[in-house]
Amino acid sequence: MEVINALGRRKTSVARVYMSKGTGKVIVNKKDFKEFFPIDTLQAKVQRPFELTNTQNQFDVKVNVDGGGFNGQAEAIRLGISRALLEVDPEFRVALKVEGLLTRDPRMVERKKPGQPKARKKFQFSKR
Repeated sequence: MEVINALGRRKTSVARVYMSKGTGKVIVNKKDFKEFFPIDTLQAKVQRPFELTNTQNQFDVKVNVDGGGFNGQAEAIRLGISRALLEVDPEFRVALKVEGLLTRDPRMVERKKPGQPKARKKFQFSKR
C-alpha cells in the first residue's frame, strides 16, 4: 500500500494527512500527537476514526496542520483521517457516517461589518 493523502478542514484549520501501513504512530507537525495535543479530549478526537473502524496500530499517519486553534486543528485532523480510511476500505463509510466524522463542519467566524464594532453587535443607540 502506498501513501494515501487526504485533506481535512475546520474553521480556519487545514490538515494534510498522509497515511500508510505501519504501527500506529501519529506525527503532527513533526511531533508526536500526544506532545502536540497535551489535552486528553483532543487526543481522543484524533484517535476516534481508528476506534470506530477497529484499525488501531495498523496505520502510520503524518499530518501537516496549519491555522486556527487546537480544537479546530484536532477536528480537521479527524476529518482528514476519516477520509483517508475511506480510501483504504469503502465499507468503513457506514461506521464513520453514523458518528458524523465525514461531515465538514461549515461553521466559521462571521465577518465584521462596517459601522458596527463586531459582526452583530451595534454601537449604543441614543434616541435624544
